[in-house]
Amino acid sequence: MQLEKVSKIKFEETIRLYIKRDGIENLIEYLGKSDFYTAPASRMYHSDYKGGLCDHSYTVFRELQNECNSDFTDETIAIVGLFHDICKVGYYGTEMRNTKNDKGQWVKKPYYTIDDKLPLGHGEKSIIMLLSFIKLTVEEMMAIRWHMGGYEPKENWGASSRAYSEFPLAVLVHCADMKATYIEETRGKK
Repeated sequence: MQLEKVSKIKFEETIRLYIKRDGIENLIEYLGKSDFYTAPASRMYHSDYKGGLCDHSYTVFRELQNECNSDFTDETIAIVGLFHDICKVGYYGTEMRNTKNDKGQWVKKPYYTIDDKLPLGHGEKSIIMLLSFIKLTVEEMMAIRWHMGGYEPKENWGASSRAYSEFPLAVLVHCADMKATYIEETRGKK
C-alpha cells in the first residue's frame, strides 16, 4: 500500500461510512475545530509534516482493513485505526531553529516541538478523549491502549503481553501502526 495524502473531506466521509455510533458527529465537529488535519504524526520519525496525523491515521486504518478478518466489524476497525493517535491533537507546537541550507548558509527553519497540555499517557489519553464522544468496547479500548507495543516503558511489557494474549485486535493495531510508520510513511525518506 502507498501512503495516501488524505483530505479532511475524505477522512470525514470514511468516518461516516463506517462509524454509526451516537456522538460521532460531535467527534467529527471536534476534529474540524482542532489541529487534527494540520498536525504532524510525529516530530521527526514518520509523517512529520503538516497533515501527517490525518494521513498516518488513515494509513493505519487501511492496513487494518487489509489484515483483519471477519472477527472484527468494519466499525471497530475504523474506530481503532482512525483514532488510535487522537491523543496527538493539540500535542505539537512549532518553533524556529538555525540550520544550514544546501549552500552552507544559516537560515531559520521551523521544527515541531512537543507541547502536551494534557499529559495522560498515549493510548490512555486517546481512549479518554474518544469516550467523551462515543462509546467503546473493551476490545477497542485494549487495541488503542496497547497499540504502542514495545515502545511502552518496559514496566508495562507484562501488561501489554497479557492484553495481546486476550485481545488479538491489539496485536493487529500495533502491527498496522508499525507497518504504516516504518514501511509506508518512511519510504523514500532515507
